[in-house]
Amino acid sequence: MHKQHKYRQAFLAAFPQTIPILTGFAFLGFAYGFLMSSNGYGPVWSFLMSSVAFCGSMQFVAVTLLTSPFAPLQAFYIALMVNARHLFYGLSMLEKYKGIGKIKPFLIYVLCDETFSIVNSKEAPDGVDRGAFFFFISFLDYFYWVAASTLGGLLGNAVSFNTKGLDFVLTALFIVIFLEQWLEGKNHFSAVTGILCSIISLLFFGTKNFIIPAMLLILSVLTLYRKFYKGEPASCT
Repeated sequence: MHKQHKYRQAFLAAFPQTIPILTGFAFLGFAYGFLMSSNGYGPVWSFLMSSVAFCGSMQFVAVTLLTSPFAPLQAFYIALMVNARHLFYGLSMLEKYKGIGKIKPFLIYVLCDETFSIVNSKEAPDGVDRGAFFFFISFLDYFYWVAASTLGGLLGNAVSFNTKGLDFVLTALFIVIFLEQWLEGKNHFSAVTGILCSIISLLFFGTKNFIIPAMLLILSVLTLYRKFYKGEPASCT
């Protein structure tokens, strides 16, 4: 009963944090399932891609790769460019997941942009198990995406509508999360750094190649800031 209470308490604390993700993933997951279905890949493929690959934007790109001539090197390069940001996510989560226990491999496996934005900025409430809290945030976000994309695949053959522009939901979701964390945080140095470094990299490297340079620049600036800042480290907002 004690374990059941611990997990129930952690679930109730984690679920409200994931509601914005649920809203965004519902639309995007449906869109992805429809897209897979319209290209001849049934709901089983949507389920497998979402549950095994679980890489959001890269899954949309993968639809094009699946329907194009086989080009493994091109596919590898595109996947690296689209998902390279996760290398930096992993580095920034070393302290956060330290001593988390046996669930650590799962937390690493399902770490996506949206989960990172929540876990990196939130701590378990008083009396709530830290590991269970992070687990439910990660699991719920993962479940939302897999369930929505599978359902989209199931309904793809039965329902037809124009999904053009629906992927803007992802951008809107990030804006909402960013604004929420900005309002909650007191130190906005890292947020301003992220915006400025991204703009600088975009101007120098263009829209197709700016992600990795921006991440490296952000990492360098925040590392120097952490080294010389004498107070508490900057929050993610």
